[in-house]
Amino acid sequence: MSASYTASSISVLEGLEHVRKRPGMYIGGTDRDGLHHLVREIVDNSVDEAINGYASAIRVCLSSDGRTITVEDNGRGIPVDMHPKLKKPALEVILTKLNAGAKFDGGSYITSGGLHGVGSSVVNALSERLVATVKRDGFSWRMQFRRGRTRGTLEKLSAARGTGTTIQFTPDPEIFGDQTFEPDAIREHLEVSAYLNKGLRIVFQDDLSRARHAIQHDGGVVDFLNAQIQDGGAQNSTGQIFLLERESEPRLDVALCWTDAPRERIRTFVNGIPTRQGGTHTQGIKDALAKAIRNYIAVHEAAIPRGVKIAAEDIREGVFAIGSIFLPEPQFQGQTKDKLNNPEVRGQVDSIIRVELERWLQENSSLADAILARIVLAARARQASREATTKVRRKSAVSRRLNLPGKLADCSSSDARRAELFIVEGDSAGGSAKQGRDRTFQAILPLRGKVLNAEQATHRKVMANNELSDIVKALGCGLGKDFSAKHLRYHKIILLMDADSDGHHIATLLLTFLYRYLRPLIDQGHVFLAQPPLFRIDSGKKSWWAADERERDRILKRLPPRARPEISRFKGLGEMMPKTLFTTTMDPRTRRLLRVEVPDGMMLETEQVVSDLMGKDPKTRYREIIRWMDLVHELDI
Repeated sequence: MSASYTASSISVLEGLEHVRKRPGMYIGGTDRDGLHHLVREIVDNSVDEAINGYASAIRVCLSSDGRTITVEDNGRGIPVDMHPKLKKPALEVILTKLNAGAKFDGGSYITSGGLHGVGSSVVNALSERLVATVKRDGFSWRMQFRRGRTRGTLEKLSAARGTGTTIQFTPDPEIFGDQTFEPDAIREHLEVSAYLNKGLRIVFQDDLSRARHAIQHDGGVVDFLNAQIQDGGAQNSTGQIFLLERESEPRLDVALCWTDAPRERIRTFVNGIPTRQGGTHTQGIKDALAKAIRNYIAVHEAAIPRGVKIAAEDIREGVFAIGSIFLPEPQFQGQTKDKLNNPEVRGQVDSIIRVELERWLQENSSLADAILARIVLAARARQASREATTKVRRKSAVSRRLNLPGKLADCSSSDARRAELFIVEGDSAGGSAKQGRDRTFQAILPLRGKVLNAEQATHRKVMANNELSDIVKALGCGLGKDFSAKHLRYHKIILLMDADSDGHHIATLLLTFLYRYLRPLIDQGHVFLAQPPLFRIDSGKKSWWAADERERDRILKRLPPRARPEISRFKGLGEMMPKTLFTTTMDPRTRRLLRVEVPDGMMLETEQVVSDLMGKDPKTRYREIIRWMDLVHELDI
């Protein structure tokens, strides 16, 4: 450690330097998805112009070498006059300053997909070259940039008619390597944008494949739904589609129908942005479906066969739906906008759709009866096969037992929803946990020593690591592109480590691996931290357990003044008797678990903490440790 720690040791990243240093915080990564996220950011800005009635056409061009994108719209054109505070052209401010844009005050845009004011500037920061050309105020204007920095001043070109903005950019190979854009990925996003904004004309000029595509869908979400049904190889069970197009706030377009598919497929969007992880609007659609069907059954006294219990999953089985909502102030989970968090939206969407869906069912009673028949069949099939399906799932996992870690002590329960996997530090603690556990639903996987740091290691090293590989095999859900939540063998994954600095370090290493490679497990609430005691306090005939020194001191303060307590400190979980370990740490009736989750609105901060704390740069790690010093009980440097 350096002996000198002064103000000169503090790094300050100016302008867009932070974006270049931590691109994953803004675009999710520098892989294929991150590269194409750049296109979506610029295209979505043009779509925002169309959503608010200022543009009617968008042109996207992919260069013949697959490395350069040009996006042109006939909207109002980005302002070029001087910003009153910064004394720079507004065009330069928007493209070089984070959190700068016209989407904060609500006056220039009623709704927009880009609300954080970082999209265009992030694309600029991650581009080797970006050229912005604007038509407005009777002239053409141009400004050029390189890696987020201006190259020259704003140029006033020739006189021009009309208005609009053209952004041309080439991603920086220093960030993205030799990757090139894929025409199919770009066209897919443009198709979705055209579906969600019926009447919007988008032209995709693909010079790489020497093709030109004119995209326009006047049927909107109905056309989108029919395309999804066809792509899914399904058929509309009733031949009818429920359509809701609401123009008043919140603007909401919904199309849905029941198909012969075995699963539901609900795709949702906010201001044209696909929300792949759903959110409150998605849950509102699901709530509306369940309530509308149940209300129809109650009002019409529809005969449900005796013994059949209809669950919400039966109602949604085979449902294909497209939901598009436009909000003035959407609250997304992170810059990649995969999930909507606005709590009020769930109830709004539920009440709007439920009323209209109930009316639609009442006006089409024969259609409603056909839908109910389909739901009853789903309920019967679910009830009849639930036990068999569960056994088959478990049997399938057991049949692959040769692929399971040899040191895994599995549980006997066939219900993954009840099953728990304890990942335990060390063979000694693993032995105590195996003896003390409830074998019916608790499985034990002991680890040896400190696992690999997944933040610093390459993907190949992570996959080759025995300890991490054993975890993946035990969970059964795969990872990366092969991840499948339905194959998860345990719905509670509990990290059980010693209550000391080494134990905390191992837990942090495991959390880093889960966050980087099995993130859906955290997002879906499956990961927990056990809270084993570090101290035992005995006084008279009573015993107390304390997780750390602070809790020990609080317990001691509550004891009578004349009490002479005996205090025992556990050096590790292996010192505990199996019964003690079960009672204090594993028994669902008495244990304490901490659910691991990323708080709403904290995605960027979480990303940076993981990167700084577990990355290769010791300076950032040291600063992060100092920052959280008040939360660290023992620090071994």
